[in-house]
Amino acid sequence: MAEILFITRDDIVRYTALNGNVDTDKFIQFIKIAQDVQIENYLGTKLVDKLKQLIEDNEVNDPGNEDYKFLLEGHVKWMLIYWAMYEYMPNAAYTIANKGVYKHSSENAENVEKNEVDYLREYYKTLADRYTSRYLDYITNNSALFPEYDANEPGDVYPSDNINYGGWIL
Repeated sequence: MAEILFITRDDIVRYTALNGNVDTDKFIQFIKIAQDVQIENYLGTKLVDKLKQLIEDNEVNDPGNEDYKFLLEGHVKWMLIYWAMYEYMPNAAYTIANKGVYKHSSENAENVEKNEVDYLREYYKTLADRYTSRYLDYITNNSALFPEYDANEPGDVYPSDNINYGGWIL
């Protein structure tokens, strides 16, 4: 299966603060990371594979696939846009090239402090969490529409229904 992403460059530029002049090569890998880590965590391997197959075969708009289309456009797209920005933010100012790691600067701009980047990252995480919560409500009430959701096997990622993850709880 070819590499299939659930959103386009236009989606992320249109619905975030990412400037349209940013080279796609600077952020495309973070869409992939967010899809592989975050989206698959909530959809599970089998449902992700089903959506990728529908896209690859150009069957998303076919009769009988309306539920999958709604899942993609009404939930997965929005989750992925903001999870991708969450993944991208810590790396936005840097380029890794042959001669090392470079931090970008401009004559008429000011680099932001780490706490400001952390604030922006937290902002995108909050949006991602909200869209993920909406998805979880939807899939909980409609999982019967998506047999792949419960069809994962050992070696697959089983879908999580818990939005609260990471960090230590003392």
